[in-house]
Amino acid sequence: MVVNVFISRYILPSMRVLLSVSDRTGIEDFSRNILDIGGEIYATSGTRNFLISKGIDVRPVEELTNFPEILGGRVKTLHPAVFGGILARKDQLGEIEKLGIKSIDIVVVNLYPFERTEMIESRLIENIDIGGVALIRAAAKNFERVTILVDPSDYSWVLNELREKGEIDIEKRRDLAIKAFYHTSRYDS
Repeated sequence: MVVNVFISRYILPSMRVLLSVSDRTGIEDFSRNILDIGGEIYATSGTRNFLISKGIDVRPVEELTNFPEILGGRVKTLHPAVFGGILARKDQLGEIEKLGIKSIDIVVVNLYPFERTEMIESRLIENIDIGGVALIRAAAKNFERVTILVDPSDYSWVLNELREKGEIDIEKRRDLAIKAFYHTSRYDS
């Protein structure tokens, strides 16, 4: 069942947001605003614990996957229920619904900043992000339906656009996707 929320003069279908952030700058305010406009937020454990400590109750990713994080947190989001929800095109939403998969409309992910650390090798290896990179690439690939955010400086204007128009224009989603691919290429280099 889709619940509609009034925003400004538009009606916005209920949106689902997935959060997994290393840089928590602005994520508290962003999350409060998403909830205020009727969005559902799912978050990985670290992000969720941070938000809960700030009094923001968001849902665990496990509610999407019906599967717990495993291997000490090494595997959190690498699941068909997450990637199906991100990669489904508009014409495939019925297909994922039949499978019990919820569509995800906004993905907010940023990656551990290796350039700011002088860790020992074993600790660096544990901070290599597999799922986050995959989430970013999946959301950027499907920019025609999904908004990807990798930079906290974009949170404010995205929220304003959602409040004013009820959606993010495709041209802006494309620009965010390009920024996301740049983010992952920089991470990998």
